[in-house]
Amino acid sequence: MAPNDRGEQKKKRPAFSNARTGSSSTASSPGSTTATRTTYTVKKGDNLSKIAREIYGNADEWQRIFEANRDRIEDPDLIEPGQKLKIPG
Repeated sequence: MAPNDRGEQKKKRPAFSNARTGSSSTASSPGSTTATRTTYTVKKGDNLSKIAREIYGNADEWQRIFEANRDRIEDPDLIEPGQKLKIPG
């Protein structure tokens, strides 16, 4: 391979300057959307639909969270800021 050919190959490589990165943390932090999180701390203004949309990308998945927390939640409409909820995978 001639020296010019190498230079040509470098120019043809894809540019990743606009690539987006995601979090790879395994930490369980409130408001984080990592797949490994197992708990969520309720924030002011949260409801189960909003939490489900944030975590699963679908507000209709709120029942998964409710079912996993029946020991902590009697009424799905009454969750409190600071309350820790289990998040099923």
